[in-house]
Amino acid sequence: MHALKFQNDKAFRNCLWALALVAVLLLQPSVTLSHEVNKNAIVLLVTKGDKGQTLGTGTGFIVKPDGTLITNYHVLVDALSVEAIFQNGDRVQVQGVVSVDRGRDFSILKLEGDLYSTLELGDSDTLKVYDYTSALGYPSQSVQSERGGMRGALLQTYGFVLGIHPQALPGFSFLYNTTPFQPGFSGGPLVDKDNKVVGVATLEGRSINLALPINHIKPHLNGQKLMAFQQLLTADKLSKEALYYRGNFALYALGESDQAIDLYQRALKIDPDFVLARYDLAVTYRGLGEVDKAIAEYEKVLKINPQFPEALSNLGGQYFRKGDVKQAVAHFRRAIEVYPNFIQALSNLGAALNKQGESKQALPYLKKALSLDPEFAIAYFNLGNAHFGVGNLDEAEKAFNTAIEKGVDFLSLHWKLHEIHLKKGRRSQAIAELQIILQMDPQHPDAQKKLQELQSSQP
Repeated sequence: MHALKFQNDKAFRNCLWALALVAVLLLQPSVTLSHEVNKNAIVLLVTKGDKGQTLGTGTGFIVKPDGTLITNYHVLVDALSVEAIFQNGDRVQVQGVVSVDRGRDFSILKLEGDLYSTLELGDSDTLKVYDYTSALGYPSQSVQSERGGMRGALLQTYGFVLGIHPQALPGFSFLYNTTPFQPGFSGGPLVDKDNKVVGVATLEGRSINLALPINHIKPHLNGQKLMAFQQLLTADKLSKEALYYRGNFALYALGESDQAIDLYQRALKIDPDFVLARYDLAVTYRGLGEVDKAIAEYEKVLKINPQFPEALSNLGGQYFRKGDVKQAVAHFRRAIEVYPNFIQALSNLGAALNKQGESKQALPYLKKALSLDPEFAIAYFNLGNAHFGVGNLDEAEKAFNTAIEKGVDFLSLHWKLHEIHLKKGRRSQAIAELQIILQMDPQHPDAQKKLQELQSSQP
């Protein structure tokens, strides 16, 4: 078995912050942190619909004393009112919308009142790969109803920049981070070593923690006219982006694939070249196991934007699933050319090269993936296969055992450990691995036969 971790399922990944911070400090020994982030300027946003029902939550942060606040556009979809809740429990209504950019997914809001505490904005153009970053937000899982409203716990996570380059939109670069963004972080601040805001948390996932660079938002902060949420709601009826984000909610929050497909297709009727809707339509088909449909949609995405790294990697994953390893390798290589620190594509390329019998060539890609993310269990499994393929049995055993410690427990892994123990003359440990295999697959004929042979030949 050659394991691939398929990309951008937007699944929650909560890696240990201490390990992430250690990685940053190893890469940047000169990092020194300034004063603590002003958490009084970061709010939990609770959106409500036309019947007063809670729709969802997100994060926002105040950047001007008059209550000017930044968040993601997608946090506001279908909202008729928004309440900002501060860490100390204070609650303030959002007065209206100063500016909105659906394509780049940001919005600028205005709180009622003035004289608010703020965060200082930094310069996202000065960021470099491996620079320290930290994110703050209110995880959805921490938000609870209490008397008088909602309350959440503000969380801070740590990591570093993996890359700065375009994603779905050509010519518009995102900040790719190891810094984990949890569901609910949407619209929260990404800060640098001086605790200045350099980005807005937008999308979470392993090596795909995307933040909007703050410099793209700065020119929109001084608007004077306020749009009411009812106006935004009316305008969104004709918005392809609103349909897209409703589709995302149906797919990732509700698990309603059919509803998501319908919403994505409606968005594509408005604009057949709407890359995000086309991409997540492919993701939906992938999740349903409809490989050919997924491949067709990924191919359409790449005709529109040939440099979309996640689409390249995901298409490689679908070809791998079909057994076309040559095509898989080609697409993984292209993804890494676009995004050299693409952790999952590095691991996936290693797995595909292992499958082709090119384990020696796989090793550097897998080692790089693990240098960027030491907690990536699948990459340890793939590394074990690569070491096994070139005869490095000690290193293979070490990598396989690390993969097990981090949660990977594949039958093929135990077969390899069985073979390693046999080659090293460890009969009892080889038997133990066969017993594990039979626990996983009690009717496995080869395991039954080999176990019987080993037990009968024992002195």
